[in-house]
Amino acid sequence: MRDSRPVLLVEDDTIDAMTVRRAFRDLKVTNPLVHTVNGEEALAYLRDETKDKPCLILLDLNMPKMNGIEFLTVTKADPGLKKIPVVVLTTSSEERDVVESFRLSVAGYIIKPVDYRNFVEAIRTINVYWTLSEMPDENAEDTHAQCQTVAAGGR
Repeated sequence: MRDSRPVLLVEDDTIDAMTVRRAFRDLKVTNPLVHTVNGEEALAYLRDETKDKPCLILLDLNMPKMNGIEFLTVTKADPGLKKIPVVVLTTSSEERDVVESFRLSVAGYIIKPVDYRNFVEAIRTINVYWTLSEMPDENAEDTHAQCQTVAAGGR
C-alpha cells in the first residue's frame, strides 16, 4: 500500500484471516493488518478516535451480528468514513451481493480463491492497485473549504 496506515480486515473466519495475514507476510506488505470479526466490531474500531483510520478495508460479506452489506450501508452514510476505500473479499458469487456492494460504492469485489497461490495473487493485485492508485489528500477538502470561506469574505 502507498502509506503506512493500517488495513482493516473485517472477517469472521479465523482461517481466512490467517490466510490474509500470511499473504501479507509473503508479499512483504508492511501495512499493519487490523482484524475485526464482524461489522459491529469494525465500526467500533473506525469510530475510535484513538485508532488510526485505515487506508483500505477488506470486507467479508457473510458474518454474524452485522454482515458486510449492513456494514457498508452504515459506513457509506457516515461522512467521516465513506471515503475509506472498501474491497469486498468474500465467498459469495451471488449477483445481488455484487450489485448491492457496488451500489454502496465499493472499490472492488473479489471472490476468495480457494487455492493459496491464487489467493496470494488476489492480495498482490489489491496491493499493487492501492500502491499505484492516486488518492486525494485527506486535508484537501478542508483546505478548499477554508479557501472558499476566505474568498467569500469570511462568511
